[in-house]
Amino acid sequence: MYILENLQPKKVFKFFEEISRIPRGSGNELEVAKYIENFAKERGLWVVRDDFHNVIIKKDATAGYENSPVVMLQGHIDMVCEKNAGTVHDFEKDPIKLVIDGEFLRADGTTLGADNAVAVAYAMAILDSNNLNHPALEVLLTADEEQGMSGAINVDGSLFKATRMINLDSSPEGHFYAGCSGGMRQLITLNLTREAVPVDYSAYAIKVRGLNGGHSGNAIHLELANSNKIIGRAFQTISKITDMRILEIFGGLKENAIPREADSIIFMPKSDQKDVENDIKTLENVLKKEFRLSDNGVFVIFEEINCDKNLAFDKASTKKIMQALNIIPSGLLHKSLEIQGLTETSTNLGVVETDGDKVILTSASRSSVASRKEYMKQVFASIAEALDAEILVRNEYPAWEFNPNSELRDIAMATYKEMFGKEPKLTATHGGLECGLLLEKIPSIDIVAFAPTMIGIHTPEEKLDIASTERVYNLLVKVLEKLR
Repeated sequence: MYILENLQPKKVFKFFEEISRIPRGSGNELEVAKYIENFAKERGLWVVRDDFHNVIIKKDATAGYENSPVVMLQGHIDMVCEKNAGTVHDFEKDPIKLVIDGEFLRADGTTLGADNAVAVAYAMAILDSNNLNHPALEVLLTADEEQGMSGAINVDGSLFKATRMINLDSSPEGHFYAGCSGGMRQLITLNLTREAVPVDYSAYAIKVRGLNGGHSGNAIHLELANSNKIIGRAFQTISKITDMRILEIFGGLKENAIPREADSIIFMPKSDQKDVENDIKTLENVLKKEFRLSDNGVFVIFEEINCDKNLAFDKASTKKIMQALNIIPSGLLHKSLEIQGLTETSTNLGVVETDGDKVILTSASRSSVASRKEYMKQVFASIAEALDAEILVRNEYPAWEFNPNSELRDIAMATYKEMFGKEPKLTATHGGLECGLLLEKIPSIDIVAFAPTMIGIHTPEEKLDIASTERVYNLLVKVLEKLR
């Protein structure tokens, strides 16, 4: 039984629904990769699933297109796994619960995974069709894009003959992308000391809730609140009133999502509880005012709890955690002066977690300017040195630099205007695409990126515009037809 069986294009939504039944968070792509591989084998198509769970499928040109340049369709098979507090869902086992909500498709309390299941469904629908006109196709569906692009980093470029590539991971409809930022992940690890909590101290929970969250590339310019930064401010507020000791702290789930929630347990003298409650309430009101136009639902919970643990971080370690939360930058740092409205450089303190005697703070930094990305690396190294902490830089990927002469992009934009009577928008994205990495492996390949309209990407509010999905699929089919 298919929930989406009455939606158009029928094949696209059929494959989208089948993909949604398979858990596919970053690092857990084996089963969905096997599903796509079997799909190709059943249709007699050339297919390879590599050791990194990238899937590559090739289909011959249709009659009259045998001499046309080979075209690559590209997207990724993994998704960001986020859910609302109180939503019961195991991303390792459970299918995404799809909901048709008026003009949109969404999930029930979790991320939808349209980023980037829509690209996979588009590619599968085209591969499954025998009545479309197109050049020889090479479909590349990568793994682990959301967590660090390790799939694209390790794909074998020698497998491809394509000289043109359509990336299908760039929303909204009508925007045609010609560049993206480079990026990296920086992990700062604090090595700390625990000691017994003073006997007259009580345990308290601090929780940050009510934030919108969002994609750390595409939404970083919206001045959304970051739960990890807010809990750092809560610690500073409490430390001005009393002596506190942190037991643990956890905030955010993914480096590339602006964190919506953060939790901590602290110990402090019970005699100071009332004063702390008052000042935390004052801080909450300050935050509501600061974020009144972007995140006015923010609230901070402070409540006494029962806790049988008594080995909290000592005073010096607690101070170091507070310092790290407050000095690690997060948010928009530079705007582009070349493309109006485009973020050039940013960083997102996406995940904070406690691991025994360590606290690990993971950020995702991006920039379309290589020298500024390199400078961010130096900034984080200096912060780690000041905190006497360890630092690891990983999952680094290059920017996709603007190509002023793209025949493929010109054809795609002209086709959009011809089909829909609207002016297309040429732009770039601050989000990370795999285009820069693939351009290094397949030099001189001509690339354009476009996709249907999606909102709330990387949050449980993610929605896919149903009508836009149909229009962009029809656009993709028409563009392929024109590449004769």
